[in-house]
Amino acid sequence: MENRDVVNNKEKLMQAAIDLIAERGYYGVTTQEIAAAAGLSEKTLFRHFGSKQNLLESAFDYYHYAAEMHDLFQNNLSWDLYEDLLLISRTYHEIMFRNRKMVKISIMEGHNLPGFRERIHQHPQQLKKLLTDYFTEMEKQGKVIHTDYEQTAVSFMLMHFGAFMNYIDATDTTVLNVSLDQMIQHSVELWTRALSP
Repeated sequence: MENRDVVNNKEKLMQAAIDLIAERGYYGVTTQEIAAAAGLSEKTLFRHFGSKQNLLESAFDYYHYAAEMHDLFQNNLSWDLYEDLLLISRTYHEIMFRNRKMVKISIMEGHNLPGFRERIHQHPQQLKKLLTDYFTEMEKQGKVIHTDYEQTAVSFMLMHFGAFMNYIDATDTTVLNVSLDQMIQHSVELWTRALSP
């Protein structure tokens, strides 16, 4: 178990890396600049992460949504389709908005770093499995119709990712003139009607 100082230093370095790389790109930032922004030495950065890419990948694993969504599916579902989809949707958007700089990095740098694209895709793959397993269990309970649950999960995720991309830089309104919460509620109502027996 790492001591609290080590954990704090790692968190500072990961946050500094996310902030700087989102602003200037992966190749526009040095490890020395990341360490300085974190208030630490470059030696500390290399001791904890070994390289800039390892630091960025560690930040994605630490902050991205897979662990939080896994916890939600394990501990917070009520097995009521409407309530669960509403909770899943709102939690997804909350996490994505908090991590919007990482999303920006994944879009900017996903093709530029060897192995990074695969690392990025691990989180949506895990969410797809959680949703697919959820819909499968809901069918066993007689609460949803039979359908291709993997495709249903992918459709649900793409709808929300598209919505996130629409609202990522919005303040209170968007070109669509619908609030994110209105969109979430309406879409969950539609999904609930479509999937209910």
